[in-house]
Amino acid sequence: MITVKHLRKVYQNDGKELVVLKDVNCEIQKGEIISIIGPSGTGKSTFLRCINRLEEPTSGEIIIDGENIFDPDANLPRIRQKMGMVFQNFNLFNHLTIMENLMVGPMKLLKMSKANAEKQGLELLQMVGLADKANAMPSELSGGQKQRVAIARCLSMKPEIILFDEPTSALDPTMVSEVLSVIKQLAKQGMTMAIVTHEMKFARDVSTRIFFMCEGIIYEDDVPNEIFDNPKKPLTKAFINKIRTLEFKISDKRYDLHSMNGQIDTFCRKYSLSDYVVNMLQLILEELLENILPFTGEVVFDINYSEKDNDVIIKCLQKSCKFSILSNPQADELAVKLITGYCESITEDVCDDDARVIIMKLKDKRQR
Repeated sequence: MITVKHLRKVYQNDGKELVVLKDVNCEIQKGEIISIIGPSGTGKSTFLRCINRLEEPTSGEIIIDGENIFDPDANLPRIRQKMGMVFQNFNLFNHLTIMENLMVGPMKLLKMSKANAEKQGLELLQMVGLADKANAMPSELSGGQKQRVAIARCLSMKPEIILFDEPTSALDPTMVSEVLSVIKQLAKQGMTMAIVTHEMKFARDVSTRIFFMCEGIIYEDDVPNEIFDNPKKPLTKAFINKIRTLEFKISDKRYDLHSMNGQIDTFCRKYSLSDYVVNMLQLILEELLENILPFTGEVVFDINYSEKDNDVIIKCLQKSCKFSILSNPQADELAVKLITGYCESITEDVCDDDARVIIMKLKDKRQR
């Protein structure tokens, strides 16, 4: 369906060349869901934008259904009509109602009647769960709702392929799941999709293949289980095995519980961790702060999440403490038992007059 050969994109900046895409080669078949992952600045969005010529490549070929889109005789509007694109920032027409946003393209470009365009628009809004917002203005919607409308608007043009350019990056973490749910629904329907995303769990769950982009090329291309569990190349291994970390410091017992819980919730939502993990992290840290730590000095928490192993590790450093924290005579026994019951293993040590507790892994709720 899509064949990319030796795609190269070079920007000129003050007389200097910035090579974003060096030599990209791939094929995407009908019905495939391709997630494009990799470090920031490696050309993922540029690659996607080149596919429908929102960016003009420096050289190379992109062939869609047997037609090279860089051929001077190529019918670019017709080719583009096969491809819908969903952007980071929604790009809705702010002066039109939600229904009008969904009707304008089909009526002008597909020559659809107003009645049919309205009927289709309502069906699409029902599909994304926003039928009650048909007459609302974009300014009345949340970010997640706007993105769902943007997906519905894209579908209104009956594309054969949808390109998603980081569709959740502009959203509050609490809104990410509602957008990913719509994309998963499209995947089940067999829609061909290419998705630039930082949502690793989503990429693993929904994709038929993963492109890991690095150094201006598709550095590794494989099925999700191989990319996430058995990456073959060094840079892929380094990226996949990367541990995501949340760190915050508390100087005394007058800490802001709501701020701490909010940071934990945001961190967990970003990496698609479950409500169970959110609740356990909040509970464990609150018990440590309220009923166990002696507060002899500043407390530093590190929450580490390994995307490869799906493990969550909590590290707690109590400064200026010369004794084991959990066996501290002031520690509440019930709080210690509670934390122990929720964790697979706990280690403690004292180094340079600072005490550490490392909760190696949270138990799965089925193990309790």
